[in-house]
Amino acid sequence: MEKLPKKIYERELLRLQAELVKLQEWVRAEGARLVVVFEGRDAAGKGSTIKRVTEYLNPRVARIVALPAPTERQRTEWYFQRYVEHLPAAGEIALFDRSWYNRAGVERVMGFCTNQEYARFLHQCPIFERQLVEDGVLLRKYWFSVSDSEQERRFRSRLEDPMRRWKLSPMDLESITRWEDYSRAKDEMFVHTDIPEAPWYVVESEDKRSARINMIAHLLSTVPYHEVQRPPLALPPRPPSKGYERTPREMQTQVPDHAARLRDRRPD
Repeated sequence: MEKLPKKIYERELLRLQAELVKLQEWVRAEGARLVVVFEGRDAAGKGSTIKRVTEYLNPRVARIVALPAPTERQRTEWYFQRYVEHLPAAGEIALFDRSWYNRAGVERVMGFCTNQEYARFLHQCPIFERQLVEDGVLLRKYWFSVSDSEQERRFRSRLEDPMRRWKLSPMDLESITRWEDYSRAKDEMFVHTDIPEAPWYVVESEDKRSARINMIAHLLSTVPYHEVQRPPLALPPRPPSKGYERTPREMQTQVPDHAARLRDRRPD
């Protein structure tokens, strides 16, 4: 796939991010509830897309939900229970970096759930999502698709980069040997959960730049937002001093000036 040129990508990304800020203000003003589910292959670009979505958003409005493995207590709860508490209230956006669909993917392929639990999930998930939509939640589900060769290339890149090695786990690497198992699990999941009320949208992510642009543009096109007029703001005049004097710096614990050492070391 031909990569989207960097200049075109950066220009369009900034435009779309400005629209996301408008979307955020609309959600806040209208009391809307927006849920965006990010699913897909390991290294398919979900996390980097979420970063671009939230880059200019208010974290009090737009929250990233990335849950760890369930505790022993949570394993005894209704499966959807721990996800429900992270759903948005009025005026909020919840971005799920993986979601309840763990059961249809990792748990199914790796044997972390029983056949009965898996079958119950496929039955209950469409019911659960219809209830969300019927209650007024705006639910959007994105599947990031990447080829086996591109996934392996990204894994190797992470292995060689100490700044990104944390992104790899033994389970991630095992997904290479279970490629077809994950493919079958994804196909079966789509059969049961690609419903009219909450359809799946597939994002081709061989080129990460294109994937980010396509996903954000599509999300914006599916929400009936509009620009919210905000009251004008003006800086008030600074009042005259009333004699306050700052506490001497030597009486406080200062952060060492690491930047000054860098400046002193610069070549002439």
